[in-house]
Amino acid sequence: MSLLDAAREVRERAYVPYSKFKVGAAIRGASGQVYRGCNVENVAYPEGTCAEAGAIAAMVAAGETELVEVAVIADSPSPVPPCGGCRQKLAEFGRGAVPVTLATTDGGIFETTIEALLPGSFDIGHMART
Repeated sequence: MSLLDAAREVRERAYVPYSKFKVGAAIRGASGQVYRGCNVENVAYPEGTCAEAGAIAAMVAAGETELVEVAVIADSPSPVPPCGGCRQKLAEFGRGAVPVTLATTDGGIFETTIEALLPGSFDIGHMART
């Protein structure tokens, strides 16, 4: 199963009673293992969890801390990029050149990288004292 297929499959499990906007994400850890996440809403909308954050949490819970590939899919007219918070989360666990595939359920594809999604990202180097 491809990474995009894994994202497509988990998207169907999204819990979205308020927005009705299902998003699925799948990431590949450095080990090759695939981790999945879907968006989960709650009544205190919009205080839910993004699909990308769920996939990262699954990876970390499994003991990995490096991702090497990302796929995100939603039913949208054009590929939906991760929100700002998820871009920072992806940058925390993946290098700038990590490929990111953004897709629609109708077959639209946009290929990018973590660095292109979040240029000039905040990282540990900003916290170093000189």
